[in-house]
Amino acid sequence: MRAGSSPWFKWPLIGAVMLALLWLVTGVYAAGQPVVAVALLAFGGLALYTYGSARTLAWRYLFPGVAGMLVFVAFPLLYTMQIGFTNYSASNLLGEERARAYLLDQHTVDEDQSFGYTLHAEGQAWRLLLTPPEGAAEAGRYVSPPLTLGRGNGAALPMSAAPAGSPALGEPLPLREVLRHRDALMALALALPDGRTLRYTGVREFGTMEPLWKAGANGSLLRVASGAEYRPNPDTGFFENAAAERVQPGFKVGIGWANYSRMLFDADVRGPFISIFVWTVTFALLSVVFSTALGMTLAVVLNWEALKYRTLYRTLLFLPYAVPGFISILVFKGLFNQNFGEINAILDALFGVRPAWFADPLLAKTMILIVNTWLGYPYIMVLCTGLIKAIPADLYEASAIAGAGPLTNFFKITLPLIVRPLTPLLISAFAFNFNNFVLISLLTDGRPDYLNTKLPAGTTDILVSYTYRIAFTDAGANFGLAAAISTLIFFMVALMSLANLKLARVNDSSKG
Repeated sequence: MRAGSSPWFKWPLIGAVMLALLWLVTGVYAAGQPVVAVALLAFGGLALYTYGSARTLAWRYLFPGVAGMLVFVAFPLLYTMQIGFTNYSASNLLGEERARAYLLDQHTVDEDQSFGYTLHAEGQAWRLLLTPPEGAAEAGRYVSPPLTLGRGNGAALPMSAAPAGSPALGEPLPLREVLRHRDALMALALALPDGRTLRYTGVREFGTMEPLWKAGANGSLLRVASGAEYRPNPDTGFFENAAAERVQPGFKVGIGWANYSRMLFDADVRGPFISIFVWTVTFALLSVVFSTALGMTLAVVLNWEALKYRTLYRTLLFLPYAVPGFISILVFKGLFNQNFGEINAILDALFGVRPAWFADPLLAKTMILIVNTWLGYPYIMVLCTGLIKAIPADLYEASAIAGAGPLTNFFKITLPLIVRPLTPLLISAFAFNFNNFVLISLLTDGRPDYLNTKLPAGTTDILVSYTYRIAFTDAGANFGLAAAISTLIFFMVALMSLANLKLARVNDSSKG
């Protein structure tokens, strides 16, 4: 086959894929997602053009990576940012039309007009026998014509008055058998001779169902019991009456910068947020400082040629990095237990104290830093060991001739030569600890908590764990505020990444 020619099945295949794409886009649009449908059409059309045209040969190799970045990085980021400008929460999950439809579908059961029922087999069909509560008179009973359950009875089923005495029906089915037909019974509507319509209201009852709401003018809702009018408020996302009384559920609306201003100007949110932000920066910074100090010290000591069993020591000291982090965290959680932990047992034996590691905020933060230093120093130790190996030995020989000691060698030779290549890695470690959700979640879960706050916030929470609690735990699932905080975290980490890239560029230029 000559160059430039294409297999005979190329265009039929492209046509089939195009038809499948149009079918998928049509289905998504019909499901009420026009934006997603347009994005899917544009994405699919671009893919067909990229792999179907001879002019885009180079893009065929770039397209999967670019597409993956857009789908898995850009789209979640933009979607999260968009949620941050809404009131999306557990109270405001639905759109306005769905919230209105949900309220209009609410009914109340009139207990005074409820009937008990029994189900009787009649050949291949069934009959329903309705009986008024409290063993009312025989004349109050109604019986259905033979019906086939599960066949989709569209119109209301006419009920007739049961004759006096026991009707000619078989034995009623036991409750266990009745429950097997529950779905079919729930679909029935029973029309009584007096015009009432009964529906399934419980395992043992059919009754009349009165709507709680009815539609009013201009999209409002009217409460049937009181006649009060509730109008949709686009500022709060709730149906409200003249007295600002709200009805649940609310609906999702755009609120602009309200979530961001809430972080800055609402005192009940600003106080914990600023404290958590300061602790997040402090935690990430001290974790890097302590891990670097310990790891670098061990790397320098283990580089001492006269030290015996250096390889064994290096292997043992590297073990914390080889053990999965969550296992080490859970082990330390047991070690720091106030009543049964080995650490408190040792402190009690030596000094007669049993610190409340998980109840005191300062001790809890100290414990977190101790554990994170233990988890982080092996990484720094390995990095520094490699960097120290790259330092020319003649520098230390010249220093020894000049009579310099170990501390002079470290501060005048070792540290200046390893700090520059180590700096971008330390910034990366800072960014990692800035979002170290696993440590906080498994060790303290952010506790002990601040008191008298609108949103749950812990003294050991960092921003990412604070965001998680706001979005998914006992804060009312406030997704909008959590998305705003997540956006803030993203830009902070992005700035650190840019600083990292700039430092790496400076290092490369200095080497050149």
